[in-house]
Amino acid sequence: MTKDKTILRALAGETLPTPPIWMMRQAGRYLPEYRATRAEAGDFLSLCYNSELAAEVTLQPIRRYGFDASILFADILLLPQAMGMDLWFETGEGPRLSTITDQAGVDALKPADAIHDHLAPVYETVRILSRELPSETTLIGFAGAPWTVATYMIAGRGTPDQGPAHALKAENRAVFEGVINSLTDATIEYLSMQVQAGAEVIKLFDSWAGSLQGDDFDAYSLAPMQRITAELKARHPGLPIIAFPRGAGERYADARAGIGADCIAVDDAVSAEWVADNVQPGGCVQGNLASSHMVTGGDALVSETRRIVDALSGGPHIFNLGHGITPDADPENVTKMIETIRGG
Repeated sequence: MTKDKTILRALAGETLPTPPIWMMRQAGRYLPEYRATRAEAGDFLSLCYNSELAAEVTLQPIRRYGFDASILFADILLLPQAMGMDLWFETGEGPRLSTITDQAGVDALKPADAIHDHLAPVYETVRILSRELPSETTLIGFAGAPWTVATYMIAGRGTPDQGPAHALKAENRAVFEGVINSLTDATIEYLSMQVQAGAEVIKLFDSWAGSLQGDDFDAYSLAPMQRITAELKARHPGLPIIAFPRGAGERYADARAGIGADCIAVDDAVSAEWVADNVQPGGCVQGNLASSHMVTGGDALVSETRRIVDALSGGPHIFNLGHGITPDADPENVTKMIETIRGG
């Protein structure tokens, strides 16, 4: 089966004549069929926990575009909800969580082995996808990395600078590390169950890694992902893992060694040429077209796509965006990107 799945071949270190393609957030609001299914579900969380509908929106971009991989439709904040935190979404504003600010909040979190009943619908979504995806399409499971998820748990919402998490880290390191450690344990269990349900690859999203500096980047971005990666690989030998420490800049160069991942995803703040020289020699890389090209399209989309493919053609490469596709993207620009990669 691996020979037919180009994502798995690239993750194993093979340099392919045409890079496999998928997009972060490829199931989402830019697609009219997604918006229709979400309306059927009623609200975002209902969609996440309805296994049939979550599988449907996961499959929609595969039907439309024929991507080489499909990524489970879920949300990184389902895990803290499973750990006992309150989660809701404010229309037009995004997620809201109850907050952790002291040791009592850490102590109230459910242990890692108590999350599975709550997350059973997610595992069922993975099982459905494992049955229904085309045989050549790789199924990716995922979770947010502990630092990124912790920033929401501490602030109760997304913040522009992750200030509340940085403040707790400075003022009460023991409580902060308690949150990180609890999340790391729970993430291992969550992802391991996704693999048991049929996920063939795991991706760890550390969307706010770039706000950590110096030793904190090592301790709270790389180290938790390294522990998750090592434990998952011990439980599931041969499992490929993609890590995305977004905003890492020059630290992308040593992220693979720090995490132990098979592939490092990079954002568009670094050039593909720099990635080819500094990250790709160690193995597979993923990225890194700016998401804005999915909005603006035109000749710039074509030329930038070709530039990235050419720059990374000397080693294993999975083509992707530098971050998730945005709701204002034009679906036709996705088609143009794919045609540029696959058709020259």
